[in-house]
Amino acid sequence: MSGQRATLAAVAARAGVSPSTASLAFSGAGPVAESTRERVFQAARELGYSGPDPMASSLRRGRSGIVGALIGERLLYAFRDPVAVGLLDGLAEELSTLGSGLLLISGDADRTGPTPAQVARMPMDVVIFATCGGDDDPLLDHFLGRGVPVVAVDGPHRDDVVVLGIDDYGGTLTMARYLADLGHRHVGTVTLPLRLDGRRGPIDEARRKTAAYADARLRLQAVRDVFGSVAAVESATNLIEEGEVAAASLLDAPDRPTAVIAQSDLLAVGVIRAAVGLGLRVPQDLSVVGFDGIDAGWLDGWLLTTIEQPIVEKGRMAGRMVVDILADRKPSSTQLPVNMRVGATTAPPP
Repeated sequence: MSGQRATLAAVAARAGVSPSTASLAFSGAGPVAESTRERVFQAARELGYSGPDPMASSLRRGRSGIVGALIGERLLYAFRDPVAVGLLDGLAEELSTLGSGLLLISGDADRTGPTPAQVARMPMDVVIFATCGGDDDPLLDHFLGRGVPVVAVDGPHRDDVVVLGIDDYGGTLTMARYLADLGHRHVGTVTLPLRLDGRRGPIDEARRKTAAYADARLRLQAVRDVFGSVAAVESATNLIEEGEVAAASLLDAPDRPTAVIAQSDLLAVGVIRAAVGLGLRVPQDLSVVGFDGIDAGWLDGWLLTTIEQPIVEKGRMAGRMVVDILADRKPSSTQLPVNMRVGATTAPPP
């Protein structure tokens, strides 16, 4: 062995065929007799040739064969979130028909998302903002400046970006009105991060005005439109433990609310755990609602009252948007409907 990589020309010579025939045998793009194809593959095995250089192939096609999916946080957190997992599963399912690779680009322990420097040299045909759609994300201008098409799931929201979203405001408004019809007047809310900066705690007006994520902003606005200015506590990330921490400041107070509207099902599970830890009964003493419609197996058989969104289908639709873009068709921004599911965690106030 010389230590040099075997070439397609060497394989063709060993197999007794032309380089163009050997190339067709590897690509499967043309008529090559099965016996000839096997002869080429046998020569490749003998020479240790693993196939044409994918970088050279991508340069010829003008595409990398890579679809980038941006994750706003560490994968450790994303893969603990059933919404993120379901979305990525639907996305990967749809992209499998393309023969493209799905590249997950996440943040790490020291920052909350990918940076322009991190992705500057990554070749990508399309970028999907999968779980990090802040409206002021610097990566958006970076990719648009490079001419890389963008599909934004739930944001960023810009006129020049295709956005796939759900009715965050309408779904939360329906839930808030349902609680009001039950008789609740004093409610609190636990929100998703308004910005991915690690902050947690009560939300004042200054913080609310800095919200970069449309889903958190719209869901909070819907609650305020029904109940006025309510006690709102922000979580640092979408985890059950964060829901517990946020609920503690709402529930361990003399003016405890009779209902808590959590902006995700995971946060709602945390609120319920905090309530039970304080000796409160759900829903007799406290009603709790969520958002997403995941299979909340942490509730020991309780069915959570929540807003259901089509998680996996949203991923599939994002994948179909990528397919359209790669076929030189421009998809339109789309908003998917949501539905309220009444479970066993809501009741009239005590």
